[in-house]
Amino acid sequence: MSPNLPVVVGLDGRRESLVTAEWAAREALLRGVPLRLVHVPRQAFPPYAALAGVVVPADPQRSEHELELVRASLSRRHPSLDITAEQIAGEAVTVLLAAAADAGLLVLGSRGLGRTTGFLLGSVSRLVTARAERPVVLVRSFAQESQGTDRCAAPPETSDGDVVVGVDLARPDDAVLAFAFDAASRRGAGLRVVHGCGQEIEGISATELTGVNGGGPAVAPERPLADLLRPWQDKFPDVSVIEQAVVGQAGSHLVDASRTAALLVVGRAARHAPVGAQIGPVTHAALHYAESPVAVIPHD
Repeated sequence: MSPNLPVVVGLDGRRESLVTAEWAAREALLRGVPLRLVHVPRQAFPPYAALAGVVVPADPQRSEHELELVRASLSRRHPSLDITAEQIAGEAVTVLLAAAADAGLLVLGSRGLGRTTGFLLGSVSRLVTARAERPVVLVRSFAQESQGTDRCAAPPETSDGDVVVGVDLARPDDAVLAFAFDAASRRGAGLRVVHGCGQEIEGISATELTGVNGGGPAVAPERPLADLLRPWQDKFPDVSVIEQAVVGQAGSHLVDASRTAALLVVGRAARHAPVGAQIGPVTHAALHYAESPVAVIPHD
């Protein structure tokens, strides 16, 4: 954990990103750290411009004005929060990855479509989540009309729900558990630990529950959950832990658990396929169908 690093939120000018900024502001307050707003102006491509190699930048003055409106809106709502705002030109994935490297947490957003259809995870969010070396939180937000210039609205979340974490007993990772226990402690919430029973159904093994995501067979016997959790319970005695053993598709169980969760925590193994970084099927399912914000924690 990096307790003194800021929370960074990526803004793209859409209404949904304003909702994401509000969630990030709350998280920064919980952590007692500054909030940094980062906006990467979108490039406008007139007809045939791509073929001609011409890129027409968006209006920088308008973008700066809108960014300042967001900063001012959040400052009115959270006067004790230290907020900075930057507009950084460049390729969005590159800029956000650089911002994440200096952050304790990067927050991005996606637009909600509904329980059955999931939500839109744009190419920028997907690539950043797959490559970032810091934790990334994806906030599911819903487009809605709002009044006046104070356009930030609370994201749909169950603020008094548990924090839920998927645990792979054969390949546990301290980074995932550290994030989950810390998040539950800061929220005054319980921690629900979802883990497999060592069975396999429909081709998805219980060893995928932290987002190892098909990394091959386990190479070590499963550790008892009590032994795995004991040092973290000693460090966070205020966190009440609930164990939930499941059988079947890991992603489905985590999505179900997210419906009453304040936050869902999954892991992402730091592996790179020949075509680039991958998030794996379990994390993919969580990001597309979870109803709570999802924290993706990179680990070895």
